[in-house]
Amino acid sequence: MSASESVDLLRVGFVPGVTLTKWRTRWAERVRARLEVGEVAADEARSLLDRGELDMCFVRLPVDREGLHAIALYDETMVAWVAKEHPIAAFDEITFADLADETVLHEVTGVAIDRVNAGAVLLVPMSVARSASRRDLVHRPVVDAEQATVTLTWLIDNENPLIEEFIGIVRGRTANSSRTARERAAAPKHTRAPDRSRSKPRFRGRRRR
Repeated sequence: MSASESVDLLRVGFVPGVTLTKWRTRWAERVRARLEVGEVAADEARSLLDRGELDMCFVRLPVDREGLHAIALYDETMVAWVAKEHPIAAFDEITFADLADETVLHEVTGVAIDRVNAGAVLLVPMSVARSASRRDLVHRPVVDAEQATVTLTWLIDNENPLIEEFIGIVRGRTANSSRTARERAAAPKHTRAPDRSRSKPRFRGRRRR
């Protein structure tokens, strides 16, 4: 079944480190349709959207924008993730100059983490280091690194009506404005009761002289 045919289900992916807890909670409170969420590898996000396996995905820039809608949500600080014994661990924060003689990795995989334990430096968004916290590793902010922007993306030609509902929740719309189109259509229409607060003035007879 294609994404456009499935109107009772919204499938949302997210790259490592992104947290959807508050949005999932609001969805459960406001929308009857099912929400499926799952973590995906950063390099697979676009292909999952193209194949219709996801309706939407939280990714980090840069991303191929052709054929996509994208809403930039927030920026993340980049950190150097190193072994506790690494010299960088002695500092509160560092710059790229401090990494000039280091082996710097950018992909978060099991192999990369093994290399971090062997002395390499893994450059990742802070949320990734926090979500995969390990006792043998520490992270330090790289103050002159460009921040990573988390963006919500979906295909321009995806007609799943629940996409608009999810966008509303992510953007913080109120519960009344975030109801699904079908719920709004099915809601009883209330007619305005006549205003009886303004009654006719009482008859006033002539005053006696």
